[in-house]
Amino acid sequence: MSCFDHASAERLLQEVFAPWLQDLDLAVERIDGDGAILRMPFSDRLCRDNGVVCGQALMSLADTAMVFAVAAASGGYRPMTTIDQTTHFLCPIAKANVLAEARVTRLGRSVAFGRVEITAEGDTRLAVTAQTAYALLGEAR
Repeated sequence: MSCFDHASAERLLQEVFAPWLQDLDLAVERIDGDGAILRMPFSDRLCRDNGVVCGQALMSLADTAMVFAVAAASGGYRPMTTIDQTTHFLCPIAKANVLAEARVTRLGRSVAFGRVEITAEGDTRLAVTAQTAYALLGEAR
């Protein structure tokens, strides 16, 4: 099994994801054995008309963070596709950077399951949770 470290994660962020997702300016905060933490900096461009970060941006962050968690648990990036994401919005995030902590809960040969917890930076309250499932389409590289 290869090693998926912070440098590998930074390369993945630049090489695999669509340009519109790169426009979110995500940063990899931490990679470990079965998880990852990503940061999405606050931007007015991500907000609804009431100044709250929109759900679409938060769901994209959750989905992306889990790709990194699966790569960490697999020892390298594996081509995958989302087959399910159930998201619960518990409280709004406004005018704050956003942190997404993704953890793999089960890694099989062809499917991975995980959980993402999203908070506003500096606030310990859970703002968003997501339960996810991914079809694994190839071997780690």
